[in-house]
Amino acid sequence: MASYFEIELDKLKSIIEKIGKLAESQVSESVKMLLQEPEVAEGKSIKKTENKIDKLDIKIDEICQSIFALQQPVASDLRFIMSAMQISNEIERIGDLSISIVKRSKNIKEKHDLIVKFNIADVARQVELITVKTNNCFITRDGNTIGEIFVLNKEIRNNCEDAIHDIINEMKVNSKAVVSGTNLVIILKHLERISEHCTNIAEYVYFMVNAKIIKHDKFDNLRSED
Repeated sequence: MASYFEIELDKLKSIIEKIGKLAESQVSESVKMLLQEPEVAEGKSIKKTENKIDKLDIKIDEICQSIFALQQPVASDLRFIMSAMQISNEIERIGDLSISIVKRSKNIKEKHDLIVKFNIADVARQVELITVKTNNCFITRDGNTIGEIFVLNKEIRNNCEDAIHDIINEMKVNSKAVVSGTNLVIILKHLERISEHCTNIAEYVYFMVNAKIIKHDKFDNLRSED
């Protein structure tokens, strides 16, 4: 029979997986809103999902506090508990950014032309992908997936910077694009931040597995030392 401690750890893992999937759905919905895909319902469900994440986030804090108060976790379990609390915070921020993308998308007129011209859909799809990989990374603890997340984050950052540069140049020569372009720049910044939060989660997973703190920009150096 599983002990109380084991039950609580399993519960904690299950909740993290659940809020990760909820955040994944938020990112997907915000991307659909941005790209004006017909199946999105004006981003209405994204706020309901945020409420679910908030409630589960409180539950995570309660479980962690209970474990710290009543148990004496060994090093590996302690790493998991500490990482779970940080991962929960990162997921909550991903949700906040997704909601902001939905709101900004509603304020962009003739956004489809700008999105096509500057390949914004490709960046948005990359952010969707890194969110999925991040959830898989937590579930599987696979080192290769962690590495893929770090590489993809670098690509997203570079693509966002290039798109922002191009949009700013467009606004300089086309005054009609200023309002939409400004909102689109902010959305790109949000997409970049979502990617960074995903990468932070991958770093916490790496810490859980390897008992080492590694920043994603140093991951290539670490691999060359292995």
